Amino acid sequence: MAHDHGHGHHHHANETRTLWAAGLTGAFMIAEVIGGILTGSLALLADAAHMFTDFAALGLAWAAFRISRRPADPKRTYGFDRLQVLVAFANGVTLAVLTAWIVAEALGRLAAPEPILAGPMAVVAALGLVVNIAAFAILHGADRDNLNIRGAAAHVMGDLLGSVAALAAAGVILQTGFTPIDSILSLGIAALIAISAARLIRDSGRILLEAAPEEVDPRAIRADLLEAIPGLDDVHHIHVWSITQERPMATLHARMHDPAEAPGIVSAIRERLHDAHGLSHVTVETEIVEPGEAAETAS
Repeated sequence: MAHDHGHGHHHHANETRTLWAAGLTGAFMIAEVIGGILTGSLALLADAAHMFTDFAALGLAWAAFRISRRPADPKRTYGFDRLQVLVAFANGVTLAVLTAWIVAEALGRLAAPEPILAGPMAVVAALGLVVNIAAFAILHGADRDNLNIRGAAAHVMGDLLGSVAALAAAGVILQTGFTPIDSILSLGIAALIAISAARLIRDSGRILLEAAPEEVDPRAIRADLLEAIPGLDDVHHIHVWSITQERPMATLHARMHDPAEAPGIVSAIRERLHDAHGLSHVTVETEIVEPGEAAETAS
């Protein structure tokens, strides 16, 4: 019960922090859009577009936390927790699309440079940097192992870097008049956003495909159980997956000779999987080896 209470506490804290970050991002988004249009800066426009996706992503993340609190029902026996992972995957895809747009726009502007009002651009970028630092600080105190939080934080970090790039570009333009720096720095930010997007898509996609968690090796589980638990003849049909990163699960078949030992062996399997492999939700199906099967099992 203590585990459930702790999970619920983290869940509520994540939800609250996501809502605050969404509010900050949404409040500044309009100002940055106007600033990007008036100054003609791609770095500001890219950051404004990213801030819009941030606002949407943070809003979806908050909604996912709210909905995932609903209890399981007969049609959704695992509840709504995986909605967080689905939103994280959508955030990763959104980041990838945004990266492609920034790259295309930057290459176009390198080929045909446009005038930029560096002074106003610097002011808007500085304000955006303050807002993004505040939003990132809010999310930084949340559970960073949660994929939904990671997706939201990746968006905000990309925004923060975009504000830094816009501020740096404005400084260079004010000092030298070299306007292509705006597009060049935008390409650098796009590369960093692409890395975050790829990691987010990989990790959330792994859960959605019900692959084994990266830190769990089913082959090692089998070898460990056979070595650690007396009376256990074989372990097979091992399946390990996750509902969310915080909820890994496993099912397996355990073979043994003595039916009287089955309850004790099953308890030992559950305890070993919890202590050595971090798996707390385990389903074990027992198989009793008949006397005539002994030779076949041994071979």
